[in-house]
Amino acid sequence: MPAVEGTTGFPHNSSPKPAPKPIPEPVRWRHETLEILDQRLLPGTVHYDVQTGVHSVATAIRELRVRGAPAIGIAAAYGVVLAAREAGGDDSLQQRLTSAAATLTSARPTAVNLAWAVKRVMARFDPTLDADTNYLRLRTEAEALHAEDRRICRAIGAAGVELIKEGSSIMTHCNAGALAVSELGTATAPMYLAHRSGIRFRVFANETRPVLQGARLTAWELDRAGIDVTLVCDNAAGHLMAGGQVDLVIVGADRVTANGDVVNKIGTATLAILCDHFDIPFYVACPSSTFDPDTPRGVDVEIEERPAEEVRSFEGLEIPGHIQIRNPGFDVTPRALVTGFVTNRGLLGPPYPDTLSVLK
Repeated sequence: MPAVEGTTGFPHNSSPKPAPKPIPEPVRWRHETLEILDQRLLPGTVHYDVQTGVHSVATAIRELRVRGAPAIGIAAAYGVVLAAREAGGDDSLQQRLTSAAATLTSARPTAVNLAWAVKRVMARFDPTLDADTNYLRLRTEAEALHAEDRRICRAIGAAGVELIKEGSSIMTHCNAGALAVSELGTATAPMYLAHRSGIRFRVFANETRPVLQGARLTAWELDRAGIDVTLVCDNAAGHLMAGGQVDLVIVGADRVTANGDVVNKIGTATLAILCDHFDIPFYVACPSSTFDPDTPRGVDVEIEERPAEEVRSFEGLEIPGHIQIRNPGFDVTPRALVTGFVTNRGLLGPPYPDTLSVLK
């Protein structure tokens, strides 16, 4: 890499950086109330919506007010708790919870954490106990899941911090940051820990079309934390790699299938192919709950098609209505393109799926 101006080998923006600020939690449970940060409004507005019941939680998940596989799992877990507290009408508590679980699980089909979290909380329901006792059991499990996610994020960070060297430049895609989990993030957890330890590095955040999770969320939260971040268009990734300006790529995952295929935000597979071509390490950071041993391969996963309206207009410009639009939310990265997995069970390399067995 040629030596040019700047601590990480690249010119720096001369504008003064603001003082670091805390990153808002995506999901808050306070005083028996569930609050969800509306991430559609970021970075302009930090606003929490109070959730009134299971249907409002499902809507928040579906509309990307809360997003990121672990965060939607946490939100859904508390959604089950809210269902246990709702007025029952003629339905029994068991019927109400079963219906709530189905509503929440179907809100988004691709991320495995959603169904996993709902199933875990539902397992605490005991039909032989009264409603108040069941509510306490479900709430305790949701709170435990939330706390566990914090510990998992820290473990992922500890497993991956060794990948970040002084002066290196890292590319990431979409938002696998603190806004997608409970704290620290998955792909960004090693970055936060490296930054805290004084390692100097730069992050290239892909903007992530069409709803700009990389631009609106990742770049915003990393900058807010005081990390050196540069926002780039998705289409610039190959250009930067060809110029020797990317040392490492770390992304998150919405699902890792039994054979090691990775299902993540659309555009991830493209990055992996570029990394393979330019001989750049490509790592996937994820919690053990994202591993799906029941789905054999990535091709077996239902890929969510997002609304065409996300693509049809941009800054007031409208694409003619007769033009068809495809808007898949995710793609599949073949396991052969994955250098390693950064997990709460350590840094896992090939051969896959053998090494992934510790995540079961």
